[in-house]
Amino acid sequence: MTPYPQLLHTVLDTTRPRELAEFYRSLLGLTYRPGDEPPADGTPDEPDWLVLRTSDGVNRLAFQQVERLPRTTWPAHDVPMQAHLDLTVPDAAELTRQRRRAEDLGARLLLDRYDDPDEPLYVLADPAGHPFCLFVRAPA
Repeated sequence: MTPYPQLLHTVLDTTRPRELAEFYRSLLGLTYRPGDEPPADGTPDEPDWLVLRTSDGVNRLAFQQVERLPRTTWPAHDVPMQAHLDLTVPDAAELTRQRRRAEDLGARLLLDRYDDPDEPLYVLADPAGHPFCLFVRAPA
């Protein structure tokens, strides 16, 4: 038994859980927790809670329905980020490829710092407006 609480997953609020879960499922290659998959027959569903996990069953992200969600105004601080995900890639070519993939999936570019010699990165917003950073992993 550990003396510390264990992180189960990170929860993102959203007005449309299925849409946001699909975005991150496609972006990160995750799978649904059993029972959270979209209906096989294509009927509409309106879940209020969904969980995505790794292929070996480790929970990563959950999506909780809220009635409304004001979008962050970052980089202005009127409505702060409050939290964001940091996602890394091995090199600049993959950084460019993953930015395009994210945008094709519905992300919106908030900041382009690709040319920064110390830390090339993009800050994007997912379809619900949550910011996330995509950058090249620094050498260990």
